Amino acid sequence: MARTATTRKLSSSSLGIWPWLGLALVLFILDQFTKTLILGYYRLGDWTYVTSFFNIVRAHNTGAAFSFLADHSGWQRWLFTGIGGAAAIFIVWMLKSHPGQKLFSFAMACILGGAIGNVVDRMMHGYVVDFLDFHVAGRHFPAFNVADSAITIGAICLILDEIRRVRRGR
Repeated sequence: MARTATTRKLSSSSLGIWPWLGLALVLFILDQFTKTLILGYYRLGDWTYVTSFFNIVRAHNTGAAFSFLADHSGWQRWLFTGIGGAAAIFIVWMLKSHPGQKLFSFAMACILGGAIGNVVDRMMHGYVVDFLDFHVAGRHFPAFNVADSAITIGAICLILDEIRRVRRGR
């Protein structure tokens, strides 16, 4: 009897990663689909006015967040591709280790989907396609994409998860 319960527990634990990998896959597909649309309908620098604070624009980012290291000779492409690939492997391991922690796993899945989306861009194009352009009073926030949004949401959820964990420990 105990062996069956243990086998069942291990089985449900190993299945626990699949919904999170599914979420990461959905985010990846959404990211790549939107980038494909931008690449198909916009030339670099083209933009469309949407609202007084938001435009759609085609931008290429050879660097990291906020174009960090974008002005270098190209070595950063492989550095950021490697970091993204290593992060994806680490995240899958974390998902396997903590499948029952819903907020944590949601956060990890968001980061995973976004990281893989940007790694694929770097490998295919040598840059990340950005297109969401928010601005206020003539000042533009750096353009970003669905993958960046997923990574940001994941990071916020990780912070919230840690705050909840610390509060429970008191």
